Amino acid sequence: MLWVLRHVHGTGPSYRMVTWTALRDGAAWDEVAGRVERGDLRATACRLDELRHDVTAKLLVPLPWSPLQALDLDAVPVAPAEQPLAIFMEDTVEPHEGKLEEYVERSGTHYAREMGEHEAKGRAMLRVEASFRTAFGSHRRRQVLLWQRVVEPRGLLALLTREVPPEYQRPGTWMHDALALRDRWRSRLLRTVAWSPLA
Repeated sequence: MLWVLRHVHGTGPSYRMVTWTALRDGAAWDEVAGRVERGDLRATACRLDELRHDVTAKLLVPLPWSPLQALDLDAVPVAPAEQPLAIFMEDTVEPHEGKLEEYVERSGTHYAREMGEHEAKGRAMLRVEASFRTAFGSHRRRQVLLWQRVVEPRGLLALLTREVPPEYQRPGTWMHDALALRDRWRSRLLRTVAWSPLA
């Protein structure tokens, strides 16, 4: 388990938990699935099911330009420990039919570059930590997920209380140009819990 987060109150459905779990490979997924269905994790999974109304899951693989490609899983803490809380913005994008590959490419050459420029100028509200697409056969086929750390929380207030400045919406910006590629776009604000292995 990497991150354990809550959906931030007031930004969508309340009392919703999100967990991110990393797997070394397909064999590791098969092993975990077997342990949950008929092994030592079955009783734990049943107890968790008693605490929730529903659960959805998807398998993700990193995009070629994702800052996070591999993780030293042996270095991820497994003992409970208090961590500083962090806020993430999770953007889930469903490109238009036939536009998935172009979206994957241009999100790297355009969006990632634009975000890097903001960070270099000290004007970044978000920092892209990782980017993913759904693995074949595991969820909706055309989904891209951007995992972004909120590095300037005060920027959220401006985002909530003011219109997006025109300079961020003009042709040539990702906010404008991605409209030709995107069918749907959903953002969630998520806050880590104190005992999340990563913050």
